[in-house]
Amino acid sequence: MKPAANPFHPDLQRAARLIPNITATRPLLAVMRFLMRFQSTPRAPEDVAVEDVQVPGSAGAPPVRVRTYRPRRTVQGPTPALLWIHGGGYIMGRPEQDDVLCVEFARELGIFVASVDYRLAPEHPFPAPLEDCYAALRWLFAQAGALSVLPERIAIGGASAGGGLTAALAQLAHDRKEVRPTFQLLVYPMLDDRTTTRTDIDGTSHRAWNQGSNVFGWRAYLGREPGGAEVPAHAVPSRREDLSGLPPAWLGVGTCDLFHDEDLAYARRLEAAGVPCDVAVVPGAFHGFDVITRSAGVARDFRGLYTAALRRALFPSSGVA
Repeated sequence: MKPAANPFHPDLQRAARLIPNITATRPLLAVMRFLMRFQSTPRAPEDVAVEDVQVPGSAGAPPVRVRTYRPRRTVQGPTPALLWIHGGGYIMGRPEQDDVLCVEFARELGIFVASVDYRLAPEHPFPAPLEDCYAALRWLFAQAGALSVLPERIAIGGASAGGGLTAALAQLAHDRKEVRPTFQLLVYPMLDDRTTTRTDIDGTSHRAWNQGSNVFGWRAYLGREPGGAEVPAHAVPSRREDLSGLPPAWLGVGTCDLFHDEDLAYARRLEAAGVPCDVAVVPGAFHGFDVITRSAGVARDFRGLYTAALRRALFPSSGVA
């Protein structure tokens, strides 16, 4: 019998063989969080100022730590900004894990970047993580003048669960009508708890985040079994029926990503609702490939795509592709 073709992109095949198939559980979560705190962080760059600030939380909630990145080079006048939301399945992660990426955004685009240290499930289920992100976004708008930020050019973005929170934040901001981000950057976002109930998924090509972890993450975030008939408003972005009026979006995902189908379905629904949504599908790419295999050509190209999308959204008159 002829063996099945390798599903992974040539740049990712070696990494795909080495990544262990680990499913998140409550005991393992404590270990994973502990190890993440000892991840090496890059040396503070000379050309980008990095600072941690405490911003007011939502009513009755504690302050939210926001990690900011600002290019040191002289910029004439206020700049656009990006509110970035880290990934981690709603159950782990911290802004420091994306230091390299946020520094690159600030350096390459000449923008102010704020990364949110939101509370994590299961200790803090929905709506706490989303409310923390909303508090950070509201702070960014309220302090736009002091931060030398253009309030009409504030984008939101995130990867994985951070992408899911980005999509939910766009919906929440639309409904509350206090602040309006100009763009949403959705990097392989975790959007739909109903994926946990699918029995037709072949998970052999999934890496970094499998169906078992997906069930655990959504259960922790929702505080109930995922995939049920109803969920609270804004908890699951893909459950929202009316997507009209949301900010334009860019969405990228790999064909070997557990979120591939739910992501493309959401992108199609955005377009159908009149929301422009550019889509990038990377053949043979697994979840988080641009971080796990950062130096691979396909990873660099992918980052280049979403950086260019952010540039177009924040500098619409520049004419830069």
